[in-house]
Amino acid sequence: MTPEPIPLTREVVLIGGGHTHALVLKAWGMAPLPGARLTVINPGPTAPYTGMLPGYVAGHYGRDALEIDLVRLARFAGARIIIGMVDGIDREARRIHIAGRGSIAYSIASVDIGITSDMAELEGFSANGIPAKPLGTFAEKWHRFLETGDGRRIAVIGGGVAGVELAMAMHHAMEAKGRSPEVTVLDRSQALSGVGPKARASLMRHLGHKSITLLENTEIKSVGSGHLTLGDDSFLSSDFTVGAAGAWPYPWLKGTDLALENGYLSVDETLRTSDPAIYAAGDCAHLSHAPRPKAGVFAVRAAPILTHNIRADLTGGARKPFNPQSDYLKLISLGDKSALGEKFGFTFEGQRIWAWKDRIDKAFMTRLAEFPNLPAPSLPADVAGGVRQAMADAKPLCGGCGSKISSDSLKTALTSLPQFDRSDVISAPGDDAAILRIGDAKQVISTDHLRAFTDDPYVMAGIAANHALG
Repeated sequence: MTPEPIPLTREVVLIGGGHTHALVLKAWGMAPLPGARLTVINPGPTAPYTGMLPGYVAGHYGRDALEIDLVRLARFAGARIIIGMVDGIDREARRIHIAGRGSIAYSIASVDIGITSDMAELEGFSANGIPAKPLGTFAEKWHRFLETGDGRRIAVIGGGVAGVELAMAMHHAMEAKGRSPEVTVLDRSQALSGVGPKARASLMRHLGHKSITLLENTEIKSVGSGHLTLGDDSFLSSDFTVGAAGAWPYPWLKGTDLALENGYLSVDETLRTSDPAIYAAGDCAHLSHAPRPKAGVFAVRAAPILTHNIRADLTGGARKPFNPQSDYLKLISLGDKSALGEKFGFTFEGQRIWAWKDRIDKAFMTRLAEFPNLPAPSLPADVAGGVRQAMADAKPLCGGCGSKISSDSLKTALTSLPQFDRSDVISAPGDDAAILRIGDAKQVISTDHLRAFTDDPYVMAGIAANHALG
């Protein structure tokens, strides 16, 4: 008796292609779960890796070096990938809404969409400033500013580690272009409060050596075109204004009615939100049982737990808790190919530290770009003719013109059709279309079939419509 194919009974949807979800895709490809379909939704086909952004800004890496290829990851995982922006979740209907695209169903969902540093409440920032996150938009605008050669005054709003790191990276890149940069970092309170005294003193020293101005306890009233208005009504000229003052969750999360902590999705020790069918990880999540700062190291460490718990929900197993470490290694780029490290209050710096950070970052990207050659399931002893050829290395094309059947097969199929004798149908031998006579008018009708070569129904429908119009 021929075994029935395993039906898909569960839909797992990953919202966002953050670091945690990228690692979940890799793990799923290593051990897929029969009966569950995995889908990842992301605004673009790639997702930037935050750890290498300062190196890219400084000019040490090309743009491709910091992009995680979600399409290849999804293909390895056997997952469906949908390019779009999620803007809501209907928890009652269990559907995820994609802007301009309709919605898809889910059995279990997970959110890993990161954060934004868009300072919408600061007058003029949305029109004249550039948020450091999301990284893709910032990277594009920085590249344009660096290559145009127009302006050299840079203002970084936010004196935390991220702001200072970006300031030094931009300063280095501008100097390499021979543009004599004037970089100013502004903070409404004390800068670099997120590191220990020794690391802070070292970073302050590096800012001074690079002639980067630091304005602490400084309020900003507004951001204009080419300048900032400060709290004392003085002006600070700026050709490129970056927002790196903290982070904010995406506004659409409020509409989910999930439990939030300052706008972030509150999760328990198993990474579940207040809805048992929805998980969250990365910077968009708040660890209610063990609050931690927003850092990529926690997103990476959460990936195995999230993978296990999703599989446990699908199979009826037991979930595991996520217990993040109390401290973590901070590696901070200093602009040139040197870096500062801090952990447990100890600091160390130099070119060797940058080389160490470089190895760690590249190893992470390699982990998400190289996949093992997993053995294909063995075929039964007896299979229909053509099966082994179809599963060999030289596979037939999967769609478009490559999905057309052979002319012999088509002729065989057509010969079995009944003959017709209608005066309103005009057809000559060899025609691949029918001509209908309707009164004095004539209409040409043809049909074609496209095998789906993408699992995104919206994209496939658009391709089919465009094909038909052609």
